[in-house]
Amino acid sequence: MTTPSPNGRIVTFVTNVADRAGLLLILGLAALLRFWDLGYPHKLVFDETYYVKDAFTLSRLGYEGSWPNNANASFEAGTANIFSADPSYVVHPPLGKWIISLGINLFGAQNSFGWRFSVALLGVASVGVLYLVAKQIFGSRRWALIASFLLAIDGHAIVLSRTGLLDGILAFFALLAFYFLLLDRAANRLHVWRRPWLLAMAVTLGAASAVKWSGIYLLAAFALYVLCSDVLLARKVHEATETKTGFNWMSQITVRGIATFVLSVPLAIATYLASWTGWLVTSGGYFRNWVAPAGTVSPLWSWVPQPLQALWHYHQEAYSFHVNLHVGHPYAANPLGWLLLLRPTSFFYEGNAYGQNGCDIKSSCASAITALGNPAIWWVAAVAVILVLIRWLRARDRKAGLILLGLAAGYVPWLIYLNRTTFQFYSIVFLPWMILALVYVLQRQVASRESYEQVRSRGRTLAYLALCFAVSMFFLPIWIGTTVPYWFWLAHMWLPSWI
Repeated sequence: MTTPSPNGRIVTFVTNVADRAGLLLILGLAALLRFWDLGYPHKLVFDETYYVKDAFTLSRLGYEGSWPNNANASFEAGTANIFSADPSYVVHPPLGKWIISLGINLFGAQNSFGWRFSVALLGVASVGVLYLVAKQIFGSRRWALIASFLLAIDGHAIVLSRTGLLDGILAFFALLAFYFLLLDRAANRLHVWRRPWLLAMAVTLGAASAVKWSGIYLLAAFALYVLCSDVLLARKVHEATETKTGFNWMSQITVRGIATFVLSVPLAIATYLASWTGWLVTSGGYFRNWVAPAGTVSPLWSWVPQPLQALWHYHQEAYSFHVNLHVGHPYAANPLGWLLLLRPTSFFYEGNAYGQNGCDIKSSCASAITALGNPAIWWVAAVAVILVLIRWLRARDRKAGLILLGLAAGYVPWLIYLNRTTFQFYSIVFLPWMILALVYVLQRQVASRESYEQVRSRGRTLAYLALCFAVSMFFLPIWIGTTVPYWFWLAHMWLPSWI
């Protein structure tokens, strides 16, 4: 019998530990990176100035109330009840802010840990959901652990989980909906109507759309995929069981299309509308009492209850705001550069001279929170996305197709709005599929080797994962706001566009 080499024994030991306790260890690591010193800084960073304060008034009024000018300092100091019942004009649906309000109500408005608690919790949950998704796609616990590990240590995911913004919440619902889609794919799809996982996907995507409207793109993409794959399955079954008659494409598209629509769209709309309950049952919300001018409502629309007419008008105004948003911003990032991390968003930066705010460096100090992904993950994943696309075009590989589905649903719609003001941190929604593309390439690289070379190939994979972890530890201070020497912060600005 051949004696394993030292490297082979190390690889075997690591994989055995991963098999037994890997997910718990990864979830623990994800929680540590997201909850450690979560209350720092005790300041509203970046768009927390909107979402955290809106969440607080939403939980008090049922709608977003107005704040006086320069209210942040008072709110940060613990004086939160300075808002008014006058409505505030907001352009995002309320569910994400309701979720943020759970942490605020649990820990108190004066506690910055509470501002971010709910988002951090969903950030950890996203790591677990990605494990379930990857296990469905790759059919392997080990590769699923690798995918969840990479999400757990990525800086983009860490920062978006440690900040009271909506995008991390949206990313959680998007990934959960995709998991339900995979479960529906694994079920017996010969039943046109009995599709519990499709119903779960619809509810989850309705919730995603109730956080940010970009969830609608995910609903459209996933529902279209369900329709296409169901029709193709029906064709395979027909060819295997019936040879006398041709396959009726139009009939199947019609039947399956109606079923997919009925099982997904109404339930998603109902879930979305439910998130507006606070606005609907109160009378103080923005545009809540809007009434269409006489003679402007068509007979086909006049039967709709006035609150829903007002809500529709609200959505028209908000949509106009979104599509016409061309305001300059120092951290605006064109979507074409997102995969390469060309312009990460600085959420917080505070420079201090020696002796200020605990700075004990005689030159100067910096405390920064930058939504910058781990370059060792993102840049390799960007290449992997291209390889996955090539693989799908050549072989129509199902795994590759599923990965590209999630990536396209979260990314491609933004390419329509190249002239709009957009930010790198929006990419958190499709980051899990970039990681899945990376793991797909790694898995194929190992599987393509002869059996005697696979241990060495697994060793290289472990070495790459160790490199990713080391890079994350190097960048961690500028992801969580640790006070560091200015030169140390500058050493992390690898590209001029990162500053």
